[in-house]
Amino acid sequence: MAKYLVHGSYLKEGVKGLIQDGGSGRKASVTKMVEGLGGTIESFYYAFGETDVFVTVDVPDAATAAALSMAVNASGAVRTTLTPLLTVEEVDAACKKTVAYKAPGA
Repeated sequence: MAKYLVHGSYLKEGVKGLIQDGGSGRKASVTKMVEGLGGTIESFYYAFGETDVFVTVDVPDAATAAALSMAVNASGAVRTTLTPLLTVEEVDAACKKTVAYKAPGA
């Protein structure tokens, strides 16, 4: 499973839906969507400021994460961005890889 941090910002219609459904109603809807894609929700938090909701999800792969993002953004009610999250072990593996890279102007 691939883990992502979803950052969501409600637009006008999304705020109306949040007020109508309540926080638990929106969480239930998002949970149903993620589970329908073969994933799970690890955490779900509301926040103040530029980002209204942070959701940590586990989904089967990057294509599933992209489909989730496109569907939610296409609704016009919420603007989302997804940040891939890496385990310590994945970063350790990345540190051991050799990359042939030449910086611009080097």
